Amino acid sequence: MDLQLSDKVALVSGSTAGIGLAIATTLAQEGATVIVNGRTPERVNDALDRLKQSVPNAKLQGIAADLGTQAGVELLFQQVPEVNILVNNLGIYGSQAFEDISDEEWMNILEVNVMSGVRLSRHYLPLMLKKDWGRIIFISSESALNIPAEMIHYGVTKTAQVALSRGLAETTAGSRVTVNTVLPGPTRSEGVETFIEGLAKDQNISPEQVEKEFFTKTRPSSLIQRFATTSEVAALVAFVASPLASAINGAALRVEGGLLRSIV
Repeated sequence: MDLQLSDKVALVSGSTAGIGLAIATTLAQEGATVIVNGRTPERVNDALDRLKQSVPNAKLQGIAADLGTQAGVELLFQQVPEVNILVNNLGIYGSQAFEDISDEEWMNILEVNVMSGVRLSRHYLPLMLKKDWGRIIFISSESALNIPAEMIHYGVTKTAQVALSRGLAETTAGSRVTVNTVLPGPTRSEGVETFIEGLAKDQNISPEQVEKEFFTKTRPSSLIQRFATTSEVAALVAFVASPLASAINGAALRVEGGLLRSIV
């Protein structure tokens, strides 16, 4: 299927690894010009090298900027004043008891996970509306609806992204601009891969056994009973970013393996 992205410019925040890199790769494969973002030149250059290996004819640009800060966002705008597709993927997480989360940690995760998308969308959305075409996609999580007790602050930011996305979608009524949220579930990113390997080594079992136990004990409601791949998540994002998804707006789209049992 041709997703008709060859004339589009896409910015993927936090795209040097994991789901972000997979999204950048898939968009590049579909012919879009992709702007790869990370906090350091080393991370960005490494990601660009990997992308060029997997997509030899990719049209790429790399921007090293911390988009979890106002200064980093302003630096980005100087180099990339306009885009057709904005994927708000940047995010951090961490397991921590609620009573141990300090104000500083709360503010930091809100800045990175929520305010980065606020600032980027505030700049790019009016330009998309002026040209009457654009896509904004927030990469949230099933944790937006299934708040994890072990990282409540993360869940709060993911819920906020869904609300922000829907609110922004309301401002696009009657236009060819759409704003949507994608909700991945447990996904085999590089961080998860390292975590699984570490547990397997500590428990003297295979990584496959770790994965099986995770879905038996921790996420038993999953219907696929495995980690999704980053490319599976990226495929949905690429479709939603395309002109073919013109009737999808204001939606929270799940790619979490059936883990969430609610039907709305």
